[in-house]
Amino acid sequence: MKISYLLHIVLVACITGCSLSDPVNSDDGNLPGSDRDIHGCIGSAGYSWCSRSNQCERPWELAEKEGFDNNREQFEAYCKG
Repeated sequence: MKISYLLHIVLVACITGCSLSDPVNSDDGNLPGSDRDIHGCIGSAGYSWCSRSNQCERPWELAEKEGFDNNREQFEAYCKG
C-alpha cells in the first residue's frame, strides 16, 4: 500500500513538472528586437522612422550618407522634408 501511495505521488509530481511552462523560452514580449514601433522600426537597434525615405533608418548612418550633422534635430529636419 505504501509503495502504491508513493508511486502515485511521484507520478503526480512528474506530470505537474512536465506541464509547467518553460520560463526561459516563454514569449513575454521582452525578447531582443521586440520593441518595434508603429512603423516596424526596432528602437533598441537604433532605428527610427524617416518619412522622407519611407523606411527605418539609423540616424548616424543617414547623417553620414546624406551629409548632415549627427543629432536628433538634424535627423528630424531631414526626415520631415
